[in-house]
Amino acid sequence: MRLPLPAHAGHGAWRREPSTVVRRGQSLPPNMRESFVIFAETETPPAPLEWEPHSHPLHELVWARGGTMTTRVGDRIYTVSEGEGLWLPAGQVHAGRLTANVEFHSAFFSRHRTPVAFAAPTVITMVPLLESLLRHLARTDLPSDARERAESVVFDVLQPSGQQLRLQLPGDRRIDPIAETLLNDPSDGRSLDEWAQLLGISERTITRAFRHTTGLSFAQWRRVLRVHHALALLSEGWDVRTTSEMVGYAQPSSFIAAFRTVMGTTPGSLPTTS
Repeated sequence: MRLPLPAHAGHGAWRREPSTVVRRGQSLPPNMRESFVIFAETETPPAPLEWEPHSHPLHELVWARGGTMTTRVGDRIYTVSEGEGLWLPAGQVHAGRLTANVEFHSAFFSRHRTPVAFAAPTVITMVPLLESLLRHLARTDLPSDARERAESVVFDVLQPSGQQLRLQLPGDRRIDPIAETLLNDPSDGRSLDEWAQLLGISERTITRAFRHTTGLSFAQWRRVLRVHHALALLSEGWDVRTTSEMVGYAQPSSFIAAFRTVMGTTPGSLPTTS
């Protein structure tokens, strides 16, 4: 059993900003035709945008340009950055958050006519050809033969990313207060001993619970969570020093080292938004 999120927490897991627009998820785009195997659409919301938990009868691929997208699927959080997308199988309940002024794209795939499908949420590499084809398929006036040719190439280039960046939430009532507190405030620096005293359980119990439910130690789990949050902050234009402070690192060098451990690269190497 997992404790509910605090009232001020967003559907995308992080603290909700006052300007955030909360939207109900649509089952399907209103202008999608039954004859389409793939249908794509795009928008650029001027304010942070969240979707309430919802699902679709079709497979969905979502991606963003110029920022990050955070999606919460049950007890898992996916942070998708520039150059990546997230495949959501048909019927998968999810909620999400998009940073402001980000170009948001989604593509819906017929459940019964898609030869390439992933059974679980999967991070997809958005190579330029794939993005170009999906933008092309956003047109509703394409001749059927042209649409079929484009769709067939999409299935050829749709590939999972080598790095599936996701955060597994514990789902254990003994340590859920730790997870939910850190989701709300990643900079919370309480030690394992302090958490043990606060919750009235032993450090060993906390350590075992994190290992059993997430596969990571408490310190490793908190590091991954902080990097997830940092990706959103960096995409919103915060510099490395400020971002490191906002996610709980006293020195930028410590943050850069943690970021490299999780991502295999440094914050400075990420695509910049303009």
